[in-house]
Amino acid sequence: MTDLSQPAAAERPAFTHAQVRSIIIGVLLAILMGALDQTIISVALPVLSAELGGFAWLAWVVSGYLVAVAVITPIYGKLGDLYGRRLMLSVSIGIFLAASVVCALSTSMAMLVIGRVLQGIGGGGLISISQGIIADVVSPRERGRYQGYVSGTYAVASVAGPLLGGLLTHYLSWRWVFWINLPLGLAAFLVSRRALATLSPPRVERRIDYLGALLLSVGLTALLVGITRIGQGVSWDETRNLALFGGALAVLAVFLRQQALAAEPILPLYLFRIPTVVLCCGILFIAFAQVVSLSVLIPLRLQMLTGSGADGAALQLVPLTLAIPLGAYTGGQLMARTGRFRPLQRIGAAIVPFGIAGLGLLGPERYLLGGVLMVAIGVGIGLQFPTALVAVQSAVARRDIGVATATAAFSRSLGAAISVAVLTAMLLSALQASAPDLAGTVGGGEMMKDLVGGALARLSGDERLRVAAAVSQSFSHIFFISAALSCFSFLFAWRLPDTVLAGPGGH
Repeated sequence: MTDLSQPAAAERPAFTHAQVRSIIIGVLLAILMGALDQTIISVALPVLSAELGGFAWLAWVVSGYLVAVAVITPIYGKLGDLYGRRLMLSVSIGIFLAASVVCALSTSMAMLVIGRVLQGIGGGGLISISQGIIADVVSPRERGRYQGYVSGTYAVASVAGPLLGGLLTHYLSWRWVFWINLPLGLAAFLVSRRALATLSPPRVERRIDYLGALLLSVGLTALLVGITRIGQGVSWDETRNLALFGGALAVLAVFLRQQALAAEPILPLYLFRIPTVVLCCGILFIAFAQVVSLSVLIPLRLQMLTGSGADGAALQLVPLTLAIPLGAYTGGQLMARTGRFRPLQRIGAAIVPFGIAGLGLLGPERYLLGGVLMVAIGVGIGLQFPTALVAVQSAVARRDIGVATATAAFSRSLGAAISVAVLTAMLLSALQASAPDLAGTVGGGEMMKDLVGGALARLSGDERLRVAAAVSQSFSHIFFISAALSCFSFLFAWRLPDTVLAGPGGH
């Protein structure tokens, strides 16, 4: 098959091994910081809400960050192409650190949510810009090796976030979930500024599509806010939700028209005429939706059914935490040696549905077998991360690598934002249907809060068994739905072209 990556590879400037290593260290630090904040706060939410009050705002502490990341990521990709990735990475780190201080000093839930949205605006650049930098400095086949390290760091941070957040909350304070960003961010800023000095800035002056950026931001924000409200228990046909969805569709339709007319569109529509880009973005959407969903559902199920604390619930994620980077590293190494990504995608996509369905059949107390299944899931998802991203980068011309990388990152962020909202809404519905007595006394969100707070332990023996069975069944249904969703990844992987990547193999 024709090598899609040759045009981009031909324009790639040469870098020494020492320069590449220095650049990789800088971007890994930035990715570590940005990825941690997507999940580190999840197990601290009950403690945080008790101190600040305003439980109705709680979902927005997570969703506000994810929505902001999803909206801003494509814009960062284009800005990096236009003004240089070194400058834009520094800007995103600065915004992220300032927002972290706002979060750590929050005296109300409203202030915390504002800080989290600002964090998302900074965090959207940390990952997309960093991954675009990798494509600037190595050949397509070599990207598999380095994206294995990058994806491993990102996966560890994403899934280890609840573990670290639980320990910080338990032994220090939930505010340390944000204070920890300051030393990480300072190190990332200093190292990346120095390492990326070797990257030459863009030589061609191009205009940015400000109208397109505004339309995309408004349209996606309205869409994701509506989806998130559904995740909080609001009916999809509620008047405000209908207005949000209607407005989102109208604005996004105008955005698509604007992208067709703009000289330098924020999101070039011709990218979506490339089958590899479309299929791999779909794979990344589903894969990252699974990572974020599992990192929320697994600890939540343990807390609700056993009364385990934040630290104990987070520890249950350790097998998944270790397996995802193992799969990402293995996939990157094999892709670097063979130059092919399709076989790895198919293997990873075939493993995941069976592992997730297995979790749905097990109770949270089956630690050993559950751990084995989480390892299988983690390896399967890990195989998909670097291979899909490198496939996207290799399918486009060099001038579009930044925006293509950001589009792939946008797909992951969108998967995270939508999956959390949709699965939360489905879980609330399942809980209310299977435990009507408990649901009748409190709202959906308050019901989950009470169960995490040990409501089962306060019930009488027979009632406790009945409610526990209902809660367990509700989680099983969600895991089965998640497993069914992951089957689409296999269908996408099956249709991928069998491209051989350009560049030296193995080095």
